[in-house]
Amino acid sequence: MLLLRDTEAVEQAAPGAVDTFPVQAMDRAAGAPAVRGNRLSIQFEGPLTFDAWIEAIDGAERFVHFENYILRDDRVGQVFRDALVAKAKQGVPVRVLYDWVGCWATPARYWRGFREAGVEVRVFNRPALRDPFGVLQRDHRKLVCVDGRVAFVGGFCVGVEWAGTPTSPPWRDTGVEIVGPAAAAAARSFERVWALMGAPVPDELRASPEDRPVAGDTPVWVIEGAPGRALVYRTIQLVAANAQNRLWITDPYFVAPRPVAEALGAAANDGVDVRILVPAHNNWPWVGSLSRGGYRFLIESGVRLFEWQGPMIHAKTSVADGLWGRVGSSNLNNASLLGNFELDVGVLDEGLARQLEGLFLADLASSVEIVLPTHHMSLYRAFERAGEPPTLQAPLEPEGTLTQRFRRQLRDRRRRGRSPGWKIAHLVRAGATLGTVMAGQRSLGREDRTLLGTVALLFVGLALFAWFLPVVLGVLVAGITGWLGIVTGVRGLMQWRRARKEEHNLRTVYERLGGDSR
Repeated sequence: MLLLRDTEAVEQAAPGAVDTFPVQAMDRAAGAPAVRGNRLSIQFEGPLTFDAWIEAIDGAERFVHFENYILRDDRVGQVFRDALVAKAKQGVPVRVLYDWVGCWATPARYWRGFREAGVEVRVFNRPALRDPFGVLQRDHRKLVCVDGRVAFVGGFCVGVEWAGTPTSPPWRDTGVEIVGPAAAAAARSFERVWALMGAPVPDELRASPEDRPVAGDTPVWVIEGAPGRALVYRTIQLVAANAQNRLWITDPYFVAPRPVAEALGAAANDGVDVRILVPAHNNWPWVGSLSRGGYRFLIESGVRLFEWQGPMIHAKTSVADGLWGRVGSSNLNNASLLGNFELDVGVLDEGLARQLEGLFLADLASSVEIVLPTHHMSLYRAFERAGEPPTLQAPLEPEGTLTQRFRRQLRDRRRRGRSPGWKIAHLVRAGATLGTVMAGQRSLGREDRTLLGTVALLFVGLALFAWFLPVVLGVLVAGITGWLGIVTGVRGLMQWRRARKEEHNLRTVYERLGGDSR
């Protein structure tokens, strides 16, 4: 059984692998050096994870920092509100930071209960006319930090989806509990985002990793994603470049930027077992379509793609060579990697990496591997010519044959009897096709010609709309560009005035010191 062989491979650790891991390079990619002396445990079940959070909050003595993209006004959100309110009434400082976009549906009455109990509540990047670009930057972190001694980081939001109901199982997610100096480093990351939305955390309540006692022997990189920093982007590329045996990734909204996809493809092409697990039934269907638009390049590069068949898998994890793992809030797409505030932890620990690989293999048992029909057809014909029995390399169907899979796909096509219709994935592929053709990289195949022709028709339709309704189009364009222009101009003027004021202050100080201000 291939699944059994995979499990046996997880249990084998290369001797001396920890010593050869590029720690210094990871320090640079992650934006901060590893914090040593920690103990970590994996969390992968929503109800048990929430119980651990509540238990830690109940034991708080100095402070509670609670930051999450989504807090819902449902039975789960109300339980956390009650726990945080109770702690605030005991005199423990409690701070709650939530994202406006993530919590747009949470009513105002939910937050009123916090404020009435003395909890400090701040909303991240509420929309404003003076800041139209703010909607592009979200606080997507999921962090609970208590006293700087324990922290919880991962993908769990606060809502009934992650706890489940009697009729619906909980979403599959992954997080980690951190005890040790890295918990204080996570609290520091909360303090930095908190200060962006108002007054900073008082000095006497600031956490310091140097003051925390050692709790274990695991080094942890606290990776603070922020707009324009691309830290997880860099760490994934570094890990892909250094992986020797395997790199397994779980991601719910996988629309990888081209450099990341190429790094994964290059690793697979070099013999690394690269697997990516995504949900088959995405809670944002259009993101699932975008993700599928990039399947072909990855599969042709040797990457193996799997779709989880459960209600939703929301975990954001990576694990390489049974040695290094990442757990956090970052999705592998441009919005998350380049535009949001995120929080992930990188961990250099064989035991924890093996747990992540075990979870990955367990999830594969409820997944289906994605293959390209044309790729299988070419293999099938090649095997026929060679006179060998074609076998399907997939852990879920160790007894299956390529012939059986090919026949099943052909039968399904005949039953459908028609094209599945136009999807967003086709738009993505059409964009890639247009770019490669314009760059003169390759000629068009039949499918590409159809897609490119459809895009051409869309452009012609837009041109006709502009021709027959120029006033409507002009008003829309004028309104949007005028608004953006005014806001951008005002920002530029404010920056100019601030720079002039700082320059004047510097000249004044220099002249008082007896220097020549010229």
